Amino acid sequence: MQSSNTPASIFRSDENCWRVDRADKVALIVDAADYFRVLRQIILSVEHELLLIGWDFDFEIEMLPGESDDDGLAPDGFPNQLGAFLEAAVEQAPNLNVYLLKWNGAVLAAPGRWAPTVALSVLGSDRIHLALDGHHPFGACHHQKIVVADDKLAFCGGIDATADRWDTSEHLPGDPRRVCKDGSPSEPWHDATSALTGSVASALAELSRKRWHRATGDTLKRPATTATDLWPDTLDVDATDVDVAIARTEPPYDGRPLVNEIEQLCIDSIKAAKDAIYIESQYFASETVCAALEKRLRQQDGPEIVVINPESALSQLEDDAMHVLRGRIIESLRAADHQDRFRIFYPVTSKGDPIYVHAKIMITDASTLRLGSSNLNDRSMGFDTECDVAVEGPEALITGFRTRLLSEHLGVTPEVFQEALQKEKSLIKAIESLNARKGRGLRRIDPRPDGIIGGFLANTRLLDPRYRPGEETSAGQGLRPRHLAMITAGALVGGLALLAWRKWKDGGGPRG
Repeated sequence: MQSSNTPASIFRSDENCWRVDRADKVALIVDAADYFRVLRQIILSVEHELLLIGWDFDFEIEMLPGESDDDGLAPDGFPNQLGAFLEAAVEQAPNLNVYLLKWNGAVLAAPGRWAPTVALSVLGSDRIHLALDGHHPFGACHHQKIVVADDKLAFCGGIDATADRWDTSEHLPGDPRRVCKDGSPSEPWHDATSALTGSVASALAELSRKRWHRATGDTLKRPATTATDLWPDTLDVDATDVDVAIARTEPPYDGRPLVNEIEQLCIDSIKAAKDAIYIESQYFASETVCAALEKRLRQQDGPEIVVINPESALSQLEDDAMHVLRGRIIESLRAADHQDRFRIFYPVTSKGDPIYVHAKIMITDASTLRLGSSNLNDRSMGFDTECDVAVEGPEALITGFRTRLLSEHLGVTPEVFQEALQKEKSLIKAIESLNARKGRGLRRIDPRPDGIIGGFLANTRLLDPRYRPGEETSAGQGLRPRHLAMITAGALVGGLALLAWRKWKDGGGPRG
């Protein structure tokens, strides 16, 4: 029986979450350098089934940049490149099957990664199974970022195993390890994910196998149980025995209705907040979520709201589409902020260079933490396929994670930040008391002029669409992403054939 002093849970299955399961262990991982290192350890320990569900995979990336020997091997003795590493992991585990589900539109978004993807699928082990997920309306994307090992340990968050994601929490200016594959510098990148064991890991495996079935038509059986403890000794446990909610976004498709659990969970969390709402997101454009924030700002003595965003998007088109919307929302929130309780910042390195924020996090008070693949834009609320995890308490886990994130952004120790928070009794005042004018810190984001293109994209939400509850879409009509992918693949094959024919012709025909 619940104590009258214990606040009721905001988690409601089939409303703002899919289900609630138990996590025996929880770890919160910040930035891809730590994640990729732990991921390698897990992949080398799994015995039967490895599920990798992602927006994109780049099989040519080095998981541990700067640590390869002359043979391309990492310090653990296995290939550093992701594709070769998966091959080696399968070779040393005779019962292991690896299932990689990747958004089919990623073939168009990054056509240069198509060749290594095909090579791994066609020339690699028959126990590495690769599928392109096109089970969504035209224009939508599969955006979940889940890894599950033997139904026992799962990762769920915002980090893709793809190019330009690797960085350390120091975000060192000019770090020689943070480079693109062509050797050019890659920008500082901030991200986060979670590691979970227990029944919640099995639930995430079930969700992943359902997604595999919907994308391919193939049913994956649950792997054999194993007594092996997959939790690596190098990964600190942040909490034990915690209830975890799994929340999803799924667009209406094949007669299935819209699932917008993440949207409802965000709104419910905002409504329940008393002291502070802390957000990290790649975008800040969701109409419904930002309306809920505006409503809290209009109230007397509502919570403080702190948002961490990137300064700019990854392309001019994306900047026009998403940050014009952001600017309009900032203006609305500042107009509603009659008690100076709203801030939106972007983080910078010690040299003042912007750090790109890709993390997807919401922390309300000391009570609720949500982390996953969903951004605060309309696509993530009702168009793309997303998966988040959320916990209510323990307080030390939630406030400790918020302190850890803000300490990283401000370039101070967690102890220093916590002292400032206790002194100021305000999240905003603690941040501003530690925020240096030069070097590592947080910088104010202001709206930008719309411009012709930006105004059009913002007014139409052409690149940030969504479905509303009750709306339907047809699965069989129109040009689909998989059709575009097939066209691209056909063009690639045709181009290679034409090039080979020309070389054959120039060389005078075949030679013995």
